Amino acid sequence: MSNVTIIKNAYEAFGRGAVPAVLGVMDPEIKWHEAEGNPYMPSGEAFVGPDAVLNQLFARLAEEWDGFEVHPNLFYDAGETVIIEGRYTGTFKATGKEQDSQFCHIWQFKGGKVTKFQQYTNTAALQEVMGVHTNS
Repeated sequence: MSNVTIIKNAYEAFGRGAVPAVLGVMDPEIKWHEAEGNPYMPSGEAFVGPDAVLNQLFARLAEEWDGFEVHPNLFYDAGETVIIEGRYTGTFKATGKEQDSQFCHIWQFKGGKVTKFQQYTNTAALQEVMGVHTNS
């Protein structure tokens, strides 16, 4: 199975709420980086390991957002790296504000597992929707 197919399947699983399938593509030592200034990890430092991604990010997304969705649009196959362009949508419960922001995701593979994830998105818009401001 190609790395692009693995990632397409992971996005589809995330959309269905099948989080264990998403975690299953991750290396046990994955380094998951949110964009600098993202309220979930303003420093841009990595969440390390699938449990950290689940507990410190995915669980919060499920709890804090209504209708949070990831809409991948374009997939670029660069061998051991897959790059995705897409959009996030949803409503942040605490503020009632809606998000519709573009993103770029970079997934790095080794041995069929994702070893690194990097997100790029409009963090100023995300901070506004969430009603928080960070010092990145």
